[in-house]
Amino acid sequence: MDITKKTECVDDFSTLDFNSHHSIPIPDSSKPKSKMFKPCDVKYTDYTPCHEQDRAMRFPRENMVYRERHCPPQEEKLKCLIPAPKGYSTPFPWPKGRDYVHYANVPFKHLTVEKANQHWVEFQGNVFKFPGGGTMFPQGADAYIDELASVIPIKDGSVRTALDTGCGVASWGAYLMKRNVLAMSFAPRDNHVAQVQFALERGVPAIIGVLGSIKLPFPSRAFDMAQCSRCLIPWGDNSMYLMEVDRVLRPGGFWILSGPPINWKTYYQTWKRSKEDLKAEQRKIEKLAESLCWEKKYEKGDTAIWRKKVNAESCHMNSADFCKSRDGDNVWYKEMEACVTPYPKVKSANEVAGGELKKFPARLQAVPPRVSKGLVPDISVESYQEDSKLWKTYVGTYKRANRLIGTSRYRNIMDMNAGLGGFAAALDSNKLWVMNVVPTIAPNTLGVVYERGLVGIYHDWCEGFSTYPRTYDLIHGNGVFNLYENKCDLEDILLEMDRILRPEGTVILRDEVDVLTKVMKIAGGMRWDVKLLDHEDGPFVPKKIFVASKQYWVGTKGNDTSSE
Repeated sequence: MDITKKTECVDDFSTLDFNSHHSIPIPDSSKPKSKMFKPCDVKYTDYTPCHEQDRAMRFPRENMVYRERHCPPQEEKLKCLIPAPKGYSTPFPWPKGRDYVHYANVPFKHLTVEKANQHWVEFQGNVFKFPGGGTMFPQGADAYIDELASVIPIKDGSVRTALDTGCGVASWGAYLMKRNVLAMSFAPRDNHVAQVQFALERGVPAIIGVLGSIKLPFPSRAFDMAQCSRCLIPWGDNSMYLMEVDRVLRPGGFWILSGPPINWKTYYQTWKRSKEDLKAEQRKIEKLAESLCWEKKYEKGDTAIWRKKVNAESCHMNSADFCKSRDGDNVWYKEMEACVTPYPKVKSANEVAGGELKKFPARLQAVPPRVSKGLVPDISVESYQEDSKLWKTYVGTYKRANRLIGTSRYRNIMDMNAGLGGFAAALDSNKLWVMNVVPTIAPNTLGVVYERGLVGIYHDWCEGFSTYPRTYDLIHGNGVFNLYENKCDLEDILLEMDRILRPEGTVILRDEVDVLTKVMKIAGGMRWDVKLLDHEDGPFVPKKIFVASKQYWVGTKGNDTSSE
C-alpha cells in the first residue's frame, strides 16, 4: 500500500518484498532433514583437489606433467567443508587490495625471503605489501608497462585481453587493470608457495596452470597480448610451447619475452650459462617465431617484442606443419602438439583473419566476429543481441536484491556457465572482474566471450576448479545444475563452490525449480543462509533464483572437527 500511495516513482526498493510467493509448489526443503557437512581438518585449509603435491609426485617430471591437473577419483573426494584459517579477514577493497593482503589469509612468508631483492612482496606487521616489482621489472610494473606501451597500443583500447605465462604474484596483471587491460595469469602450484593464491587475494584474475603436455584451457585467437617475464619456460627446446601461445594469440597480437635468453651478452655469467648456449637458444626462438608468421618489432635491454601478422597472406608457412584437427578450440585434456593452428581464411591482403575487433569498451557490446560470421551453432546476430538485453534485466534484478553487487565488495566474480558472456558484460565495472567459465559439456561459446574483451576458461564441474580455496566473492550460475544433474553428484559441485567461495561470499543460481529444490536441501547442511526468489516474469515461471550467503567460520585445531 505504501508503494501505491507514493505520488511519484523513485528508485526506492527498500520496501520491496523479495521473498518468494510460489504458485509452483516447492517441496519443504527441511523434510527430510539436510545432511550436515562437517568441517575438514585444518590441514586442508589450502586444499586444491586437482593440484595436490602428494598426487602430483606420482606423475612424470618430463614436460611438467606432474604440475598439470590430476584430480582425485570419486572415492577420494572430500565430503567436508574446507575451513578458513584462524584470523581470516575479508580482503581489502580494490584498489588498496592490489597492494595489500592480510597475512592471516595467506600465511606464507616464503616469497618475501626468496624474492626480497626483486620487490615482489614484503611483510609488514600483519599484512603483506606488494610494491609492484618483479624479476624483470625491479623499477616496478608501471615503468615496465610504459616501455611496452611504446611499441604496443595499450592506451587506445586495441589491446584488451592479455595472458601472463608463469605469472609470479601477477603484478603485471594487477597494474594493467588501471589501463583497462584484463590479464589472465597462471602459474603452477610449486615451491613458490601460493603465487596464484596471492594474485587472487589481491583481486587479479589467475588460475593454477602450467605449459606442460596438455593444451591451455582457452580458445584459439583469445588474447591481444601474451608475455613471459622470466617465466623459465624452455621456448627454444620445445617448439610446441610457442605454437600453443600462437594458437591462443589473436592475429595482430603481441608476444613479449623478458629474461633469458634476451640480453644474454650482459647476463650470461649471472645465469651461469655459456654465450654459445644462450645465443643458440635465442636463434631457435627467432627462427620459430618467423615460422609462425611473427614479426620482431623491438629488442632493447631485457625485453623483446614480436607481433603476429594479421593474416597468412604475406607468410611462407609450410602446410605440412598445420595441425590435423581443424578445431583449435577443442582443448580440454587434449595433448599439446608440435603443430601450427592455421589462420582463418581471408579475402584480401589487409583483412584481419578471424575478423577485426572494435577497440574496448565498444568491443563489449559489439557483435563478435564469431557470431557475425555464423561460426557459433544456433547463435544469430539477433539472438546474441537479445541475450545481451536479457542479461541487463537479470543483473538489474540481482542489484535490487543485493545493493552491494557492482561495488568493490564483490571483486572476484565467477560465472559458472557463462554462455555468451552476457552476465559479465552487464556487470562491467573497473571495481570487479568476472571469470567466465564455459563448461566442457555446454555449447562452446568461450571464443565469443573473449571477442567481447572478457576473460574465461573451459572447465568440467564434475572436477575441482584450478584455484585455491576462498578466491571468489560471488559465484553466479545459470542453468548449471540442470546441465549437470545426470552427469555427476550435485553435492560435489556444491562442496567445490563452497571451497572456492570466500566466507560471507554470495551465490546466485538461476535454474529450474525441481533441481533448485535438491540444491537447497544440500546447501542447508553447508552453513549457507539460503532463499529462493521468483523469476522476473512472475511466480508461474518454473525457473527460480536461488540466493545464498556463506557464513563466516574458521577451522580450529583438534580432532573434534569443531569450528568457530
